[in-house]
Amino acid sequence: MPELVVLLDAEGNEVGEMEKLAAHQGDGSLHRAFSVFLLDAEGRMLLHRRASSKHHFRDLWTNSCCSHPRPGEAVAEAGSRRVREELGVEVPAVALHEVGSFVYRAEDDDSDLVEHEWDHVLVGRFDGAPEPDPAEVGDWRWVERAEVDRELAADPSRFTPWFPLALAVLDAGPGPS
Repeated sequence: MPELVVLLDAEGNEVGEMEKLAAHQGDGSLHRAFSVFLLDAEGRMLLHRRASSKHHFRDLWTNSCCSHPRPGEAVAEAGSRRVREELGVEVPAVALHEVGSFVYRAEDDDSDLVEHEWDHVLVGRFDGAPEPDPAEVGDWRWVERAEVDRELAADPSRFTPWFPLALAVLDAGPGPS
């Protein structure tokens, strides 16, 4: 079965479905996505470096997990599913809280693929060490927020283009309960 994404209009209304890779080709089709931030009891963020085998934006650091809900799947349910699939971590959907969203478009020169997403930012708690899928995650680390800010300022090219945008939404949101 092909992996499908949910297509959206400029107001965020669902207007159809498309195969995931096709949605990232050409000019990119606006579709629903999410970015999960997992924070530990000390307030550190779990970051991951995208695997070298990813279709686009490979080998770049980003938030804990990013992906797309399937048609008919709630964003928090999708976040819980993908955190489990990518990181080997159990975070129930009820423990993921949406703090906001943003729309962006980014071209990846290495793959000629395009992200054009309505990205929902989710935050949750997790303590421990993930057991990531190597096809998804090349590396991971717990990072203090001040260090994230220093690294982004020093070399933003080490990070995915959506990461600073999602981080700004996280900062503006209410945070995890």
